[in-house]
Amino acid sequence: MSKEHPPEPLDFFIWTVEDVGLWLEEINLGSYRQIFKENGVNGEYLEGMSMFTTEQILRFIRRCHMKWGDFITLCKELRRIKVACLKGEQKVRRPWWAPSCLSVLFVNVAKRNRQSRVVSLKLEP
Repeated sequence: MSKEHPPEPLDFFIWTVEDVGLWLEEINLGSYRQIFKENGVNGEYLEGMSMFTTEQILRFIRRCHMKWGDFITLCKELRRIKVACLKGEQKVRRPWWAPSCLSVLFVNVAKRNRQSRVVSLKLEP
């Protein structure tokens, strides 16, 4: 992921701690960037938050010194990304290493793969 541009939402499963920080800036939660970094919050961690128990949620909020409203914003933005993935609304780009003649094939396969990962999260309507 580039540090100059916000990370691709479809790739949030593989975001690094730095990518999460860029995303936090984008959704106006940049004040939590450093504490998320210190706690190692990456894309895999964000993905797992949908399975958190109430106790784990409260522990996360305390550890990151989050306000309830900000935590709700974080959850809404994560949900927005997951729903966009399911609907196929997000752009998938050909990686720099893939030959241009395979662009259409790559994009179609990537969309199906990423959508199936989101479905596996058991996203509630």
